Amino acid sequence: MSEGGETQDPDPRAAPTRRWALGVEYDGGGFSGWQRLSRPGEPDRRPDEPTLQAAVEEAVSFVAGCPVQVTCAGRTDAGVHAACQVVHFDGPAGRDPRGWVLGVTTRLPRAIAVRWCVPVADDFHARFSARARRYRYSILNRPVRPALHRQYLAWERRPLDAAAMHEAAQALVGEHDFSAFRTVHCQAPHARRELQEVAVTRRGDVVDVEVQANAFLHHMVRNIVGSLLEVGAGERPAGWIGEVLAGRDRNLAGPTAPASGLVFLGARYPSQWGLPAEVTL
Repeated sequence: MSEGGETQDPDPRAAPTRRWALGVEYDGGGFSGWQRLSRPGEPDRRPDEPTLQAAVEEAVSFVAGCPVQVTCAGRTDAGVHAACQVVHFDGPAGRDPRGWVLGVTTRLPRAIAVRWCVPVADDFHARFSARARRYRYSILNRPVRPALHRQYLAWERRPLDAAAMHEAAQALVGEHDFSAFRTVHCQAPHARRELQEVAVTRRGDVVDVEVQANAFLHHMVRNIVGSLLEVGAGERPAGWIGEVLAGRDRNLAGPTAPASGLVFLGARYPSQWGLPAEVTL
């Protein structure tokens, strides 16, 4: 009771909490990336530059009734989209998963939505529990730029040989030093990654590059795609990609492909965590 005899609302921060995982999709075109703060070495973002993390944290905190921080499976850059970004946070234990989905989505900008919510064990970590991450890069390959779906497509007017790109990309499969495909701003302590699968396919005028790895370096997918475009356009032979990889020199690779064609399909987790099938190995 308060001094005036009125019952005070309980402090939500004192209520029992548990760990929750969310599957979040977003159009990254209007945001300066996932991360709320800039990376070391990058210019500070202005307060008016919206980030996906800040938007999600604000919405989750409103529903939770107290400040909440969220951790994602993989940070995406400005303009990059996600079909199922997995995040975790610690919030009130008594709320229903459906309540989190509907409540948080209601508070989010229209470019972001929560697709599912699952209660998880306290030792689940959206980033460190993941065993793989998967991206798709889509290229409209025709003489005329796109009008429809342009925010989700890169555009290449030169005719592309998707089969040659696929053949060249297989040199990247396995555990390698991917220094040739990382940005100079990458803060990872080393460049060794296990690229588990890469496939280049064509569907009409669209060429898709799908890549799965245990983890990715900063701009790694976009730099790989930029190099594969040189092969697809006939500017380089298929064997060139392997030579670039072995050279470990970013200056030897192709240009960084635009962000607009890149979608983070999601991370992949062991079945022990009980997450939806789309993010389970």
